Amino acid sequence: MTVKLDFEECLKDSPRFRANIEEVQNNVSELEVRLEKLVKQCQAMLEAGRVYCQTSKSFVNGLRELGHQCCGDKMMEECLHKFSTKLSDILDSQGEVIETTQKSVKTKLQTFVKEDVRHFKDVRKEFERSSETLEGALAKNAQAPRGKQHEVEEANNALLNARRIFRSEALDYVLEINVIEAKKKTDILMAMLSLMETQAQFFQQGHTSLSELEEYRQKLNEEHTQFVLNSAREKRDMEQRHAAIKKKDVSYDDSIMDFNADAASGIAMEGYLYKRASNAFKTWSRRWFSIQKNQLVYQKKYREQPTVVVEDLRLCTVKPSSENERRFCFEVVSPSKCCLLQADSDRQQQAWMSAVQNSIASAFQERRDDSHSPRQRCSSMSATLGGGGGGGGGGADQENDGCKALEDIQSIAGNQQCCDCGESGPDWASINLGITLCIVCSGIHRSLGVHFSKVRSLTLDSWEPELIKLMCELGNTVINRIYEARIDEITIKKPHPSSPRGDKESWIRSKYVEKKFIQKLPETGRNPPVKRSSFKRNRTATQERTGPRPPLKPKPSRATLARGTGLSSSDLFQKNNMSNNKNVDDEEDLSGLHPGALLYRSAALQNFPVMADALAHGADVNWVNAAEESSTPLIQAVSANALAACEFLLQNGANVNQADGNGRGPLHHATILGHTGLVCLFLKRGADYNAKDKTQKDPISIAVDNANADIVTLLRIAKMNKEMREMDGAFGQTGDETYQDIFRDFSHMASNNPEKLKRRSADPKT
Repeated sequence: MTVKLDFEECLKDSPRFRANIEEVQNNVSELEVRLEKLVKQCQAMLEAGRVYCQTSKSFVNGLRELGHQCCGDKMMEECLHKFSTKLSDILDSQGEVIETTQKSVKTKLQTFVKEDVRHFKDVRKEFERSSETLEGALAKNAQAPRGKQHEVEEANNALLNARRIFRSEALDYVLEINVIEAKKKTDILMAMLSLMETQAQFFQQGHTSLSELEEYRQKLNEEHTQFVLNSAREKRDMEQRHAAIKKKDVSYDDSIMDFNADAASGIAMEGYLYKRASNAFKTWSRRWFSIQKNQLVYQKKYREQPTVVVEDLRLCTVKPSSENERRFCFEVVSPSKCCLLQADSDRQQQAWMSAVQNSIASAFQERRDDSHSPRQRCSSMSATLGGGGGGGGGGADQENDGCKALEDIQSIAGNQQCCDCGESGPDWASINLGITLCIVCSGIHRSLGVHFSKVRSLTLDSWEPELIKLMCELGNTVINRIYEARIDEITIKKPHPSSPRGDKESWIRSKYVEKKFIQKLPETGRNPPVKRSSFKRNRTATQERTGPRPPLKPKPSRATLARGTGLSSSDLFQKNNMSNNKNVDDEEDLSGLHPGALLYRSAALQNFPVMADALAHGADVNWVNAAEESSTPLIQAVSANALAACEFLLQNGANVNQADGNGRGPLHHATILGHTGLVCLFLKRGADYNAKDKTQKDPISIAVDNANADIVTLLRIAKMNKEMREMDGAFGQTGDETYQDIFRDFSHMASNNPEKLKRRSADPKT
């Protein structure tokens, strides 16, 4: 430690000591002023550094976003990604420099000013106070009269006491002077050293980080040089072509495109035409027309869906229009409407009329060449259905049955009022929940997304038979027992028909999305695997043989609901099993099943309320039971020939192609067991008829081995229909009418007359 003042000198209190003290005091005062200014400057530097880092990070994020936008250019994307990553690393290091400066410089110097200098000032005040006291005692002692002994003694005692206090305070002050002098050196030097070391590390890291890109930067620089040369060359070529083209006459109309029926893009002709609207104003609009797939279509913007003007050019004719005041007009006339179009010139008008006529001729030629196409074979194959596939007098009867079924849906318990607000006469439905809704609540359900609710109109949309059957199995009363089981325990009030839309939306989200009102499951026994029942063993054995399917279990009553009526899951299933299915083991305990296993067992029992309850409690609709050959709830429903249960699972997101441990999906199992209605359902829902199990058999070969003519027919028709759709391309029809009629008949029979689907062919090759 450097000694600024000597302790012996302070006891003398000499003028030299006083001069030294005054010099020290001036130095400390000046040091305080400079340090306070330096601390403020340091704070300003830190704030500016943080702003710089934040702004730089925004710039780096902009580089990253530019790189994402340039994802089609690999070189640009790689360049921007690498540079933004390195700059981000450097900015992180700079942020560390700022934090270190905050701790080692600003905080250290600020502490020195606020604590050390303040303590120095306090000691200085005590010293000055004792010095003034000593001066007073000395003056009083000097003034004491010789003849007054008691005043002399009193002055002498006061002087001794003041001198003792002064010397003590003087020693303390000298010590504080020496301490602050030493501390000034150590603290300031330490702060500066720490700052320099941090700066050195920052620049070293930045140099190292950028040096890693040295080779890449050299490579990029060479590519940039080449780009500059190529760009200059291309610019020169374009300027030459531009000058050559400007010398030509560019006023002529060269936008005609020759008709090409065999164009690779499928577009035989395209270009701009004016189209007169069919409204009362008869306005003309310029649109981009094209002839493709024997259709005349137009669009306003490139990516919007084309609007079809003529669906089949074979049914129309084209002729010039001279009645209109506008020039270059022609008409495309079809049985249903007449479309008036206008070209830009006489040449374009003749070209478009010729293109339409050529398209008509090409369409008829394709029709003749395609007289033996899979579409015709599909129509002829429908004759093999005979009594089993026809369904007898067709459309009118099925339409009447559909109307009656919709009336049945509305007559289910609770379905006369909206499930969520109670408005009477609801004409909308949620098909995956099995409830009816008013128009306001249906709009709210639609906004939830199809993973929560799939909305359909009871009057405006078409309804498949299996979907009607599913709706009749559930209903508002059943679903509300599940989703409103705890409504009495919660203070939220259920909305009524006149409630504001916001109240209804809040209620519906709380009910179906947040599931606030369902009964909580017990915490015990949530994850044990399902025990293998004798029913499952019998079903597995049945799958291994190709004979007739086993007798089905009777379905439990739909009115029985475990959590809605106070029965436990165990009571519910034991009751159903004892009364309806003698094949299930008596010792099987289902009370502790978690939602996935509960859905698994209830699918086999066709108990829709419990299935809906399990889904409400978060059951995975594709839950896999590892203890039973990785079977799923959908495969369990197939085993019971439960058409409506399969539809319920599919509407709630079940994977129609998820296979079990033997590689067999639901379509395999339905084919093996001879469930024709289920085969029809799965094919309509996109099942893969080419999928093979572990024995390398697909559903078609299994159906042929089982001599099931109806299933063979369905599978082959589905295959041909897919081939026809692929031949038709993007603008083709959704399927052959014969295919649609056959599957509609099978769906109708599977839902209303399943006994008609039990026939088998005597000829395995049928």
